[in-house]
Amino acid sequence: MKLDFTPEETAFRNEVRAFLQHALPDDLRRKMINRDHLTKEDTVRWQRILNAQGWAVTHWPVEYGGQAWTPAQRYIFQEEMALAHAPEGSPFNVNMIGPVLCKFGTAAQKEKFLAATANIDIWWCQGFSEPGAGSDLASLKTTAVRDGDHYVLNGQKIWTTQAQHADWMFGLFRTDSSGKKQQGITFLLLDMKTPGITVRPIETIDGEHDANEVFFDDVRVPVDNVIGEEGRGWDVAKHLLGSERSGIARIGLSKERLSQLRALETRLAEEGTLDEEEQRRLAHKLAEVEVELRALELTQLRVVAADAHGGGANAAASILKVKGTEMQQRMTELVAELAGPAGLAMPDHDHARNDPDDGWVSAAAPFYFTMRKVSIFGGSNEVQKNIIAKTMLGL
Repeated sequence: MKLDFTPEETAFRNEVRAFLQHALPDDLRRKMINRDHLTKEDTVRWQRILNAQGWAVTHWPVEYGGQAWTPAQRYIFQEEMALAHAPEGSPFNVNMIGPVLCKFGTAAQKEKFLAATANIDIWWCQGFSEPGAGSDLASLKTTAVRDGDHYVLNGQKIWTTQAQHADWMFGLFRTDSSGKKQQGITFLLLDMKTPGITVRPIETIDGEHDANEVFFDDVRVPVDNVIGEEGRGWDVAKHLLGSERSGIARIGLSKERLSQLRALETRLAEEGTLDEEEQRRLAHKLAEVEVELRALELTQLRVVAADAHGGGANAAASILKVKGTEMQQRMTELVAELAGPAGLAMPDHDHARNDPDDGWVSAAAPFYFTMRKVSIFGGSNEVQKNIIAKTMLGL
């Protein structure tokens, strides 16, 4: 199916493309192509370039720095970012806490946090998962006990991405255990420099340190840092997770990776690395991926359009999350298949992969391993399938 755009939308695409061509630093583009690890400084630098252009938080309300773009323009922007090999900004800032503050924050909270969040003057992390509450997030046990004008926090969060860099955390904490498990949960903001917070690294299977354990020992958080109402944090979390699940699909990124795979297939065939049978089998797999990706793209457009008309998150966001993350994992499997035995070795993280022709081979193993986790992000795919069954099929 062909997607047609109006002349105005085509002009907008050209504007975005021209901006990315001159504004995206070449070293960041090269890191993205070679799948090198981006540092905190890399992400901050790029998001501030976007923010200076007014494009860091385009989906936020205009009064808080967003752009009054149509769903088609948002789609075009994300696609061009991926095709240009541009990094993403901080998802915790841009897609999670920012929209939550826009919708649920007080005037004082918006004034204090929104501009700093858009420019990454504050680096956020997400305190949701716990050792006994991952996909079943409502089972969380980390407590926040009211003590005058503060809450006192005790417990643990886990898999907290980028907590080692974070200035602030947004998280869910148990303020009441007397009702249903979805009740009595409060959404809080906390300064990571508060006494009693301990961050311990978790090195993941790809050899990187992005995840952490975070421990709370009598951590005092002002009551003014509640988002929404005490005990109603589950409502705030559902709003946030709906946006997260849509963003996790990363369709533009998958399209860019499919394009890279096709170019790689052509190159290996020309070099004689692939025989005719291997070429036929790979061409069949790539065609299957492209068909599924086009179907997923249409689902993405439906979700974005529904959100633009006030429809909010629904089961379509869960479909998008399931299929989008499965697609990303299939891409890594194809890369690993093409790399063969040479791609089994883990690279030396102290040595950057600067060769665009060979860097993909050394990136194959960590790329494959790290993408195993995306089907868990935002609620595991198994849980999302239950949501789809209940919401759309009435099961």
